[in-house]
Amino acid sequence: MNKLVAVSGSTGAVGGAVARSLSAAGLTLRLPVRNLGRAPVLAGATAAQCSYADRAAAAAALHGVDTLFMVSASEAADRVSQHLTFVDAARDAGVRHIVYTSFSGAAADATFTLGRDHWATEEHMRRSGMEYTFLRDNLYLDILPFLADDGGAIRGPAADGRVAGVARADVARVADVVLQDPAAHAGRTYELTGPEALTLEEAAAIITAETGRTISYEPETVEEAYASRQHFGVPGWQLDAWVSTYTAIAAGEVARTTTTVQDLTGRRAMSLAEVLRDAS
Repeated sequence: MNKLVAVSGSTGAVGGAVARSLSAAGLTLRLPVRNLGRAPVLAGATAAQCSYADRAAAAAALHGVDTLFMVSASEAADRVSQHLTFVDAARDAGVRHIVYTSFSGAAADATFTLGRDHWATEEHMRRSGMEYTFLRDNLYLDILPFLADDGGAIRGPAADGRVAGVARADVARVADVVLQDPAAHAGRTYELTGPEALTLEEAAAIITAETGRTISYEPETVEEAYASRQHFGVPGWQLDAWVSTYTAIAAGEVARTTTTVQDLTGRRAMSLAEVLRDAS
């Protein structure tokens, strides 16, 4: 009999792809979702309603689950608290192993402020008594085109730093491999990147060539980056996250490429050009 696997984030890009793949492989799934009406309908899968912040509901949703694929929560001021609550709920429910989508180079002093949140989540999992596997994803290649403003400019203080972005599809493929044999990956931390590290100027040229929309990279100072985003009216933590995405690139913290995607899946990681062609 298959052990029960829970896939969070099944209404999103990565979690949805993982859920579909595991269902096709014949695994028995539990899909914790906030809105039951949005849960995908898949063979061998049942949905359960909960949020990361509701420990009792999450523990009930995860009852009987052996392995949990935990997609990090949406950006929020209390995201770390949500994560820790959900991890505690998993432990309450008897989950034995968590596979978590973290961030490349997650550390207590990461330049990218949300990388610090991922580190805090990882540390809590390390102390939880459960087995864990961390998928430390680089920036998603899929979102690079959406960094451009209405005028086609990607603006930020990234200088000439490089980003080894990874396709969301490749993250999902790695997760599929890990979740089908989690014991083989217990205690492992995988840095997931694409095949190349690009400057934002190079990325803009690729987006232009593949989409036909003229995209450019316009460097900003840190001060200019904060000033140019003030009109969005978002809280300070969100501004810090946006700006530090670029300063992390400038600091070289997301530039290292790995062969992990190919090593685990047997398939070369997708490039930015390939991601854009798939999207079209």
